[in-house]
Amino acid sequence: MGKTTTVFNLGAVLAARGVRTLLVDLDPQAALTAWAGFDTGRLKQTMYSVLMDGADTLAPIVLRAADNLMLAPASLDLASAEVALGSAPDRAQRLQRALQSSETAQYDIVLVDTPATLGVLTVNGLVAAHQLLIPVQCEALSMRGVRAVLEAVWLVRGRLNHGLELLGVLPTVFRAEVPGAQAALAEMQSVFRNWVLAPIPADDVAVTGASASSAPLLRHAPGSAAAQAYLRLAEFVTNEQRTS
Repeated sequence: MGKTTTVFNLGAVLAARGVRTLLVDLDPQAALTAWAGFDTGRLKQTMYSVLMDGADTLAPIVLRAADNLMLAPASLDLASAEVALGSAPDRAQRLQRALQSSETAQYDIVLVDTPATLGVLTVNGLVAAHQLLIPVQCEALSMRGVRAVLEAVWLVRGRLNHGLELLGVLPTVFRAEVPGAQAALAEMQSVFRNWVLAPIPADDVAVTGASASSAPLLRHAPGSAAAQAYLRLAEFVTNEQRTS
């Protein structure tokens, strides 16, 4: 759904603008951690240890990815945390607890990359969040997934996080020349209206190259359409932070 691409590149743009940014990787695939340039196989402490230990801080695991950009990394064993936490009474609040430490106050914004599935890890992200940005690929079947996500979101909001707000629905991998992509975008706008943000254009060469070189689009291909779109998204997010 373009979620990791969005989290990393939005975070990189915000950091470049002087916004003290923390990225939290909750996805067992650890794509965000890898894109930031870290070898997940060599990390001794990750979000797995934070969640499994019920830690009250992220400080011991946080790594520096760039100026103003820090990362709480993931590892493949997060997949087993999904199962192990299933019966814990506080399973949904563990990330929230870790983010309430005094050390977190040094960041202006925290961006959480959750799995695509609606399990314990994703619920942790939703419970800890103030706002939700939903990246959706511009293809016909993606809308089904968005409806399922929103149903889960409103359930979490009603039971566990009354302050959770929808920041927007972000169309990603948009190909203006493809009729199916145009139709998918039109459907999003019909259903979600003003919640739909400006689409992020597909830019496979730039995105693949940036990921392979562990660099944000802003540095790897600053003139690319995708990089410029993330600049605009960062401006939107910054303005929303100022008015919230």
